[in-house]
Amino acid sequence: MKRQAAAGVDGETWRHYGGMHDPVPEVGEWLKSVVGGHIRYFGVPGNRYALAHFRLTVSRLWHHVLQRRSQKGRVPWERMQRLIRKWLPPAHIYHPYPSRRLRVTT
Repeated sequence: MKRQAAAGVDGETWRHYGGMHDPVPEVGEWLKSVVGGHIRYFGVPGNRYALAHFRLTVSRLWHHVLQRRSQKGRVPWERMQRLIRKWLPPAHIYHPYPSRRLRVTT
């Protein structure tokens, strides 16, 4: 289950992107597009908790990567929460229920 939740941003994606040593704003922009696209695609009614879990999993992976950037420097969770609020879009339902979407009035 955990593997499916963060299938879009796993360890292989981080290695492919090479963002471990990039500046935080650059990685934040990339994650914003990845998480935003995921939320827009899967933002259907009844899927809000899964979207929130995906965002949380991505933020934990990002925190782990930031922790490994230095031997001494640790990123406190308070700072990480500020980065999450700034860069990762919140879970949002973009698509309406099918009964509303397919309603035809003639």
